[in-house]
Amino acid sequence: MNTSDQLQYYRAIVSCEVPPFHEVYEQWSAIKYPTVSKSNVHGYEASYKVCGMLYDRVFKDIRLADLQHVVDICGKNYPTLKKLKGLFNQLYEYAMKNDICNKDYSEYVDIQRYKDRNPDKRDHNKFTRDEVDRLWEFKDQSYYQIVLMLIYTGCRISELLALKKENVNLKEQYFDVIASKTANGIRRVPIADKILPMFKAWYKGSNCEYVLYCPSGTGFDYRNYYDSYWTPVMESLGFDHKPHDTRHTCVSMLAEAQVEPTMIKKIVGHSGAMTLTERVYTHLDVKVLLEAINKI
Repeated sequence: MNTSDQLQYYRAIVSCEVPPFHEVYEQWSAIKYPTVSKSNVHGYEASYKVCGMLYDRVFKDIRLADLQHVVDICGKNYPTLKKLKGLFNQLYEYAMKNDICNKDYSEYVDIQRYKDRNPDKRDHNKFTRDEVDRLWEFKDQSYYQIVLMLIYTGCRISELLALKKENVNLKEQYFDVIASKTANGIRRVPIADKILPMFKAWYKGSNCEYVLYCPSGTGFDYRNYYDSYWTPVMESLGFDHKPHDTRHTCVSMLAEAQVEPTMIKKIVGHSGAMTLTERVYTHLDVKVLLEAINKI
């Protein structure tokens, strides 16, 4: 791009009243990258890649909760989060200079809570897209279905194993979690279209009061399920995952599908702090939640 083209490009973007996040990044990077080293460019590019849920958002409409959510779900260690926050700082500095926004939310992004995160510690290892696709190849096999049901609901394994039929509404495609480890965990969870047949099959498959049941017809306890069913399924596929990885996968998939942070928190019962606006929306219609979960 020659100098004349660059100036024309910059003017076009600056004159746009509501540029999205990705356009602000593109304009800023076109000016910034020629002035820094390749290693710095790679660092900025890596940080930008985890911001997918913001790409198409109007920049001036992005709030602190949106930036913080990117930090909270990306799973990166503290040094990497410092680079991510640095990118936010640079974009907001540029945006304010060019009258794209009038408030810098980046300065309030909290990464200190992750300062002691061990980058070598295996925390939550989300399923890759290839691994999820591999699971779908076995969608007709009962114990593979449970893994998919966990991924596409974002439930804790304890919540799904404890789910009783009386708390399931197959017609309207949701179930109620009435006992959870956190207050936010008490919620209504949508049942995505693609896993509805699995819920129906398990629901109608026995006289057990629980949706999921052992071959003996009784409900699972965690240790029995983990040792006798989860572990064999993972070993058969050559996967290295714990049940909680399904929850992390659900959150990541929803974020990648650009589902609003408030929706994600409501679906999975996230225990993180909510903004005042998010606390107001305590009773989102199940149809809205269903529309969100069906994006993944």
